Amino acid sequence: MERPPGQRCHPRRRAPGGDRGVLSTRGRQAAQEASTRRVGPASIGGVRHSTDLLVIGAGPTGLFSAYYAGFRGLSVAVADSLPELGGQITAMYPEKAILDVAGFPTIKGRELVAGLVEQAASAHPTYLLGRTALTLDHGADSVTVGFDDGSTATAKALLITAGIGKFSPRPLPAAAGWAGRGVEFFVPDFAPYVGKDVLVVGGGDSAFDWALHLEPIAKSVTLVHRRDAFRAHQRTVDDVRASSVEILTHAEVAALRGDGVVAEADLIVDGVPMTRPVQAVIAALGFVADLGPLQQWGLTVDHRHLVVDGAMRTNLPRVFAAGDITQYDGKVRLIAVGFGEAATAVNNAAVVIDPSAHVFPGHSSEA
Repeated sequence: MERPPGQRCHPRRRAPGGDRGVLSTRGRQAAQEASTRRVGPASIGGVRHSTDLLVIGAGPTGLFSAYYAGFRGLSVAVADSLPELGGQITAMYPEKAILDVAGFPTIKGRELVAGLVEQAASAHPTYLLGRTALTLDHGADSVTVGFDDGSTATAKALLITAGIGKFSPRPLPAAAGWAGRGVEFFVPDFAPYVGKDVLVVGGGDSAFDWALHLEPIAKSVTLVHRRDAFRAHQRTVDDVRASSVEILTHAEVAALRGDGVVAEADLIVDGVPMTRPVQAVIAALGFVADLGPLQQWGLTVDHRHLVVDGAMRTNLPRVFAAGDITQYDGKVRLIAVGFGEAATAVNNAAVVIDPSAHVFPGHSSEA
């Protein structure tokens, strides 16, 4: 239905009691319904979509951008190369406890995603999942993105919230040939590790988070790192040190052995070889990130990040960015920061979409 002139970007008002929080049954149902509403690549090859705002990236920042677009009265579509909503959190960290989201002392990744999907549902977004954005073309008052399945999406503004872009885990040389046979790079489910001797390799947040979460259910957890300094948050490091997790520094995995599946790990610790029984190895060595086709769009890039100004504008007209993919002086890469950047980007995009609109949307708490 057409909106009356001058009203398209005004904020929507919430019905009383409409926000029940991310742990509600409604949140889980919304996530499931969003999955069934998505438009998959197999069914839309060559189809042309049209929307006010196109968001590329369906992680936390992208999902909140979808909600906020609806809050501003905009139609919105969200595209992602992954087949599910939630970005890296869904793909790699659904059980991870997230500690830096305002209002939640701790919340699991999957619960955060469910809440964001529930919130975004009010905007009635179109989800274009399982496809990679390849091309960007500019029109007089729009942009058109072409996807690898032959479909296109034309929007009056584009918001890129693609996180670190396409990513693949850094390999563990000793684990070559063992993937899926006791060696994993992500931990989407803790159940397979119950009662096992687990070896975690790495010194970052993921390694320490997984070690800490597996400690109560595994037979044993050993964390191996080649240095004695860690990249993980100090609070998590302290928690792991206070647990039964054994931390081996100046250590590396020399080889894995077993009959079909991993049974033992040969380690070198401070130059001394040793062998440990292990039935599961988690290689948490970080990821190799790649912006992929976005690098060919003419965007200003700084070390695989998109340079933006204070309004979250890139150097290209009608193209904004928010979340971990952005770079500016003082940038801090946190989920909480991404939410604020999403609101900034959408509010400024609203004016590009409708010049009669105002950047400031009014307070959402107004009657």
